[in-house]
Amino acid sequence: MDFLRCMFVVVIFSAISLAQALPAGTVLPVSVKSRIESKKEATGKKFEGSVMQEVLSSDGRVIKRGARVSGHIVSASDSKLVLRFDSVEDSGQTIPLNVRLLAVASMTSVADAESPVNAVPDLPTNEWTTRQVGGDVVFRGRGITKSASGVTGKWLDGSNVLMMLTPNPDVGCENGPGYERVQSLWLFSSAACGTYGFKDLTIARDESTTPGNIELDSESNVDIRPGSGWLLIENAAPGEKLPPKVNPK
Repeated sequence: MDFLRCMFVVVIFSAISLAQALPAGTVLPVSVKSRIESKKEATGKKFEGSVMQEVLSSDGRVIKRGARVSGHIVSASDSKLVLRFDSVEDSGQTIPLNVRLLAVASMTSVADAESPVNAVPDLPTNEWTTRQVGGDVVFRGRGITKSASGVTGKWLDGSNVLMMLTPNPDVGCENGPGYERVQSLWLFSSAACGTYGFKDLTIARDESTTPGNIELDSESNVDIRPGSGWLLIENAAPGEKLPPKVNPK
C-alpha cells in the first residue's frame, strides 16, 4: 500500500512539474544573462535567461515576466555556434521548448531600444518615444507603435508592447503559425528578423537543421555579451494541427 501511495505521489508530482509544450507560433521575448562565445564554449555548457514580457499562449496559458529560461551549447567552433533553448520554468512547471530564432539584438541595441529618442529634460517615461529593435517607433503618450506603413500595435507599459508579427521572407522570417494573432514582442519590431548590433553575425536559415537547434555564424568569433535580446518562436510539434497562414492587417 505504501509503495502504491509513493507511486501515486511521483506521478502527480511529475504531472505538475512537467507541463506540455507550448502551441506552435508562441513567441517568447528573452534576455540571456550569459556571455556566449564560440571560441570558448564547450559542448553541453548551460546558459540561462529570462522572459521579458508576460506571454499569453493560444491555449490560454500565461508565462510570467521573469520566468527562467534554460538552454545549452550543442556545438561550437571558431566561427560557428549551435545552441538550443531547452525549457522555461514558471509557477513550478517546466515547459519544454522547441524554438527557432527570429531575431537577436546585442546588449547595446537592447539599451538603445529602452532609451527615449525624444530627450526632453524631465519628460515622464510614459511620454517617451522609443525605437524598437527593427525600426518600429513607440509613441507611449498615444499608446501605439508604428512603422512606415502605419500602426503596428500598442504600447502597454515600460518596454512591453503587443503586436502582430509581420512576415519578412527576404531575410528569412516566413509567414506561419503565430502570425495570425497579437504577441508579446518586448522591444522588438513587428517585422524584426535577423541580427541587430553585431558586426558580422548571421542566423543560419537552413531547413535541414535539427528543429530546435539555432545556428549562429560569424566571419571570426560568435561573441554575444550578457543582456542580449532574443525573439524566439515555438516550432510545430510532429502532427500538430496548425492555424491557417494569414497576412496581418
